Amino acid sequence: MDEQPGLSDEYRKASPWPLFVAFGLAIFEVGIVWPLFPVAVGGLMLFVGSVVGILRESGYIADPWKGLVTASVLCLAVGGVITYFTTGSVHLRGIAILVGGVIFLVGGIFGSFWQPKAV
Repeated sequence: MDEQPGLSDEYRKASPWPLFVAFGLAIFEVGIVWPLFPVAVGGLMLFVGSVVGILRESGYIADPWKGLVTASVLCLAVGGVITYFTTGSVHLRGIAILVGGVIFLVGGIFGSFWQPKAV
């Protein structure tokens, strides 16, 4: 079976990340519609982690842990604004984003200090 010229086996032809981005958003919204707070935070974590994975895979960021810390700052800012200015289910969404931002911040800082040595 002949390969096409210019294609290499070292690069994947498709990325799994877009599927996880979609599932993360859907799970986040299910956690908001049915007030299941841990489900909402888990969906947000899947969404943000997948976005950071896409950015790392495409070469826009070199260190995924720094990308996670940046995403946590964005989540904390957006979640804080939503929580402060809204009520009801939108307020719950803001709190879920804030909690996710705190988890991302702790994970990003811990992950940046605890990295295995390259072989």
